[in-house]
Amino acid sequence: MASAVEDTIRSIVGKGIEVVSDINRRLQDDKAEHRFLSGIHAPLHDERTLTDLAVTGTIPAELSGRYVRIGPNPFKPDPRGYHWFIGDGMVHGLRLKDGKAEWYRNRYIRSKKLEGVGGPEAAPGPRRSNFDNVNTNVIQLGCKILALVEAGSYPVELSDELESIAYRDFGGSLTGPFTAHPHEDPRTGELHAITYDGMTQDKVWHVVVGKEGKVRREQPIAVEHGPSIHDSTITDRYVVVFDLPVTFSMKTLIGGASFPYRWNPEHKARLGLLPREGDEPIWCELDPCYVFHVANSFDRADGKVVVDLDVYDTMFAGDGEGPSGKSRGFERWVIDPVARSVDRQTIDAAPQEFPRPDERFFGQDYRYAWAIGLPDAETTFLGEQPLYRHDLKTGERTAHHFGPGKVPGEFVFVPRSADAPEGEGWVMGYVIDKANETTDLVILDASDMAAEPVALVHIPHRVPPGFHGNWLAD
Repeated sequence: MASAVEDTIRSIVGKGIEVVSDINRRLQDDKAEHRFLSGIHAPLHDERTLTDLAVTGTIPAELSGRYVRIGPNPFKPDPRGYHWFIGDGMVHGLRLKDGKAEWYRNRYIRSKKLEGVGGPEAAPGPRRSNFDNVNTNVIQLGCKILALVEAGSYPVELSDELESIAYRDFGGSLTGPFTAHPHEDPRTGELHAITYDGMTQDKVWHVVVGKEGKVRREQPIAVEHGPSIHDSTITDRYVVVFDLPVTFSMKTLIGGASFPYRWNPEHKARLGLLPREGDEPIWCELDPCYVFHVANSFDRADGKVVVDLDVYDTMFAGDGEGPSGKSRGFERWVIDPVARSVDRQTIDAAPQEFPRPDERFFGQDYRYAWAIGLPDAETTFLGEQPLYRHDLKTGERTAHHFGPGKVPGEFVFVPRSADAPEGEGWVMGYVIDKANETTDLVILDASDMAAEPVALVHIPHRVPPGFHGNWLAD
């Protein structure tokens, strides 16, 4: 349990705490090298529009839309108190049509925070708080493109050319925080999410956005210590809540950290099965661990729930600059809501992250998942690793190796057509060439992972590693 002193401090969080945190941050070394501000993570300093892009191979004619990824790109990099997760948001997008790469664009998300340090003029629209930095995911909801972040800010609507149009609160229907990881139920068109607020320690929320773009449910769920919940998932019956031991740390905030979440061994790890229209989860305790991302989940005929996900022994127990924890690889959790137990099974022990399924089968029994390999070093996070495809029916793992000096980010699956069989289509993502300081959008045949890429779209500069991207079809 948190100490009485910490509880008292939390009850009066406000400008005074922010001032103390800022003072302690300024006392740190502003010349110190930061692993997420240097090397492949060094930020870009301008916005670019490129229309003469070289292509190797053949871009499939069926691909008509934009591949867009977002990530942190500090406008004025400062290592003092910096954490990779809080850099100013920048989107990087490629427009594909008729077998051609029509353009590449990178654009800052126009936050008030960015304008306050000399960046572009802020986009209009409502804010929940002073924290309006959006840098974690880009999705398509109907005909709108939305940039997302967790733990506070409203989404930002983007134009087809990736310019920030305005901050949006779903027409005034969203009263609390949103998330970087809503999941669409492909059978209803609704978005489901578990959301949290950095300054609210005793509750999180199940939020549902209807396919018409309005929030129809914001159900509070009681928690302790302010857990950081990056992702969630759904089945036909449940929304899965990950209440794990990364929690808000007042000590870390006062010390000058801009991302005040740390590993908390005093917080019990548990998983909740919340009935989709219910008000109280079925809680199941499990051994301490942390989860960023889920591949998929579904209900079994015997009443148990299956969740496939990438798992860490710990997270944010290191230097405070970014992710730091030992990966346990890709696991399957079989949850018994009657016994309130979780049976953890290893699918693949190799370190990996950013698992993605064929999203048409999200929340349903499925066969294929793709994930990026991680280095063994706990503090390196991304590196020269392969892309894996898991066949969950046969247990086979196949891989695509990008070559020496090539660093991939998250890859997303794109079906060949709306009614194509599961896994028939392409996977695509950005791959950095460290030696040449360039980037390729790599398009692979999703069913033939060992083959040469179907196409490479060459970007003549390095796109810093980001977080999440999606294919936004026309």
